[in-house]
This record gives sequence, C-alpha cells and structure tokens, in this order.
Amino acid sequence: MNITMRRPVLASRADLKRLGISVSNSTLLRWEARGRFPRRIRMAGTSVAWLLSEVEDWVTARAAEREHTHYADF
Repeated sequence: MNITMRRPVLASRADLKRLGISVSNSTLLRWEARGRFPRRIRMAGTSVAWLLSEVEDWVTARAAEREHTHYADF
C-alpha cells in the first residue's frame, strides 16, 4: 500500500500580511493566547511560522461569521 503523506505548508509573518492579516505582533500574540488565532510554531530562535491550512481555515471562519454579525446599520 502506497500512502502519500502531505507535508504541512508554513506561513511566515510576510505571508500573513499578503493574506490581509496586517495586525501587530502584539495583537497576534494576544489573539493566540485567547484562542482567537492559530498558534504559531517556533522554528528556531525567534523565527516563527503558522500552519497555512489553519490560517486559511481561520480566514474562512471569519468570512462565514459575516452572515451572522452586523457591525453597523446604515
């Protein structure tokens, strides 16, 4: 049986910005601590990354949230 393992794809801070997630590092840390954003992976020293699949799932959930949340009535 030939089982192909999918390798996880990592997203850097620059990748997050390209996805439109342009918040400060402090905000990301606070969101992670509160379970509101996927947790980072420590690569080495101060280098970190996120699993791209988890970030994409997070973005999808935020988009779905629009159906139930009204931020302002015009």
